[in-house]
Amino acid sequence: MKIGILGAGQLGRMLALAGYPLDLEFTFLDPATDACAAPLGTHLHADYEDESALARFCEQIDVATYEFENVPAFTAGFVGGLKPLMPHPRALIAGQDRCSEKQLFTSLGIPVAGNVSVDSLEQLRAAARDIGTPGIVKTRRFGYDGKGQKIIRGEADVAAAWESLGSRPLIYEAFVDFQREVSMIGVRAADGTTAFYPLTENVHRDGILRVSTPRAHDALQALAEDYTLRVLEHLDYVGVMAFEFFVVGDELYANEIAPRVHNSGHWTMDGAVCSQFENHLRAIAGLPLGETRLRAPCAMVNFIGEVPASDQLLAIPELHLHLYGKTPKPLRKVGHANILAPDHRTLQDRVAAVERLCRS
Repeated sequence: MKIGILGAGQLGRMLALAGYPLDLEFTFLDPATDACAAPLGTHLHADYEDESALARFCEQIDVATYEFENVPAFTAGFVGGLKPLMPHPRALIAGQDRCSEKQLFTSLGIPVAGNVSVDSLEQLRAAARDIGTPGIVKTRRFGYDGKGQKIIRGEADVAAAWESLGSRPLIYEAFVDFQREVSMIGVRAADGTTAFYPLTENVHRDGILRVSTPRAHDALQALAEDYTLRVLEHLDYVGVMAFEFFVVGDELYANEIAPRVHNSGHWTMDGAVCSQFENHLRAIAGLPLGETRLRAPCAMVNFIGEVPASDQLLAIPELHLHLYGKTPKPLRKVGHANILAPDHRTLQDRVAAVERLCRS
């Protein structure tokens, strides 16, 4: 089977690496000349709205998917009109606008922080008064890894936040005083079969994910599965989806969904029986879903900007190194390591050793 992927970054690269043992072939469409997935398939170097290139893309594939959620609506519509596109473009629509996303969660009975759309400085001031501070103002579209958002701690921050972000539609959200950030990676097949990975605890710095640790028996596993299932079924979703939550006591507050494989699920490549990448491909190719069980205590550490020396990393027991073939650049995700261990104490020690190498 020939799989088409809109986007050719590291997620596309990891999808292809998971797909080759299944005898799947890959074609990528991406405007980047240095797309890191390009060596793993046919790379159509073209803009996402280039109709001629999109037509050639569709001629070469049996089914299409995407590795990032900001695929233009035109592109999704064009490809979906010629070939099966999974997940359905309605999932893109749901995930591309933060206001629409929050409205979806609320309609499904999933708790969210107080929020309101903002289109002017006066509206932002009113939102900060009505919802309260501290709060976060974000662009409604295209924000990721902490980009496109500003914290408002009081009235004095409002004007500067508007000056920084105010040329685009915004959303103001109440600040959630959370104890943990977690994500649920779920997968749904076309026949409605679902599977869920262990709830994953995430640590961010500067808005970028640094460490993800799956928890085999997290008390909030069932609730996270319930909320994720509501979204999967509502969207008639096919493929892998990530759902990020804030933990407040014994409650989960929805943050956002990612209608694709996700950074916080990279640990599954070595720590789960079947990775999120293979399960996404199984779902869109009509194959049975794989087992999502955690094989051993495990964690993922992202490499941001540059990668420590490989020989030092690989000297750490049960460390699996994944490099993306990307040029080092500040704040750029250039690789990750998955670390396994016989117990949680040993895992903590090994993760700390990796983080020391990242800071050295």
